[in-house]
Amino acid sequence: MNKNRMQCDFKSSLDHPFRTYIRTNSKRKLGSVMLLRLVLCLVCLVSSGSSFAFTHPILQPGATRSSVSSSSTRHMADAHLTDPAQRDARYGTNPPNVAQYLVDLHDSESTFDFCGGMMFQLVLSEKLKGHLVAVAKNGNDDKGQPVIFDAGNSRMHQTPNYSQSANADNVRVFHGREIRKVNDAAGGMGMVLQLSLADGDDPEGWTKQEVDGYDGWGHDSGRVWRNGDRLEEEGYKHFKKRFGEKAFTLNHRFYLHKDGGNRMWLSAEDGCEGTPSEVGVISKLQSMMFG
Repeated sequence: MNKNRMQCDFKSSLDHPFRTYIRTNSKRKLGSVMLLRLVLCLVCLVSSGSSFAFTHPILQPGATRSSVSSSSTRHMADAHLTDPAQRDARYGTNPPNVAQYLVDLHDSESTFDFCGGMMFQLVLSEKLKGHLVAVAKNGNDDKGQPVIFDAGNSRMHQTPNYSQSANADNVRVFHGREIRKVNDAAGGMGMVLQLSLADGDDPEGWTKQEVDGYDGWGHDSGRVWRNGDRLEEEGYKHFKKRFGEKAFTLNHRFYLHKDGGNRMWLSAEDGCEGTPSEVGVISKLQSMMFG
């Protein structure tokens, strides 16, 4: 893991209300903290016998911030999305139906655990989702099936025929963005990882300026972050409508690989990466209290 990136990103995650509460009030309100811990323990006991469902907005193209507030219910992540053995049993091996796996992760509003606790919701653009749905229907042997590299390719630069460029093929390499300050993102931290269709006339895809200026192999501190106004000026017309007025973003190339434990990782070119994470009780309570 890129330790510099992890430290930089973790600093921004401290702005989250739950973390701020614990940090600023632990000395003066120890009794309140103990009470909160007791509540969490009780919730754990209750949730063990139920799905612990709660409502949370689903991000969809064309949805306004008010219209998404009455969304469908999100449940704890299904085991076949997070457990390697159950994943392989559901989607197959040699080769697996990775296209269907990615679509299911998107549809379930699954989060990826980056840097040991930063929860990013996976969101596919409508164009990419449509492409993957078609590939999935064609079966595991379709040439458009995305590749999950083995554990020996734990960084993008280790993959065969790697080059420092903006190229993506929707099979080995994807165009994507990390998006911050998304009001209603799953995981309660306001973070989304969006993947889009490269070279497919995707209205949510990279703008010409993002392609021309891409340098995702470098450190974030030297790269260009874009807010909604800039992205919309460059051609992503409904970015703020979908992700919110305060959302800002950095584009990355992403790829998939496994580790020694057969877990799948979604990895950015700069080395920051995450694996599908089950939504825990604390995250759920956090979203209900502060969402």
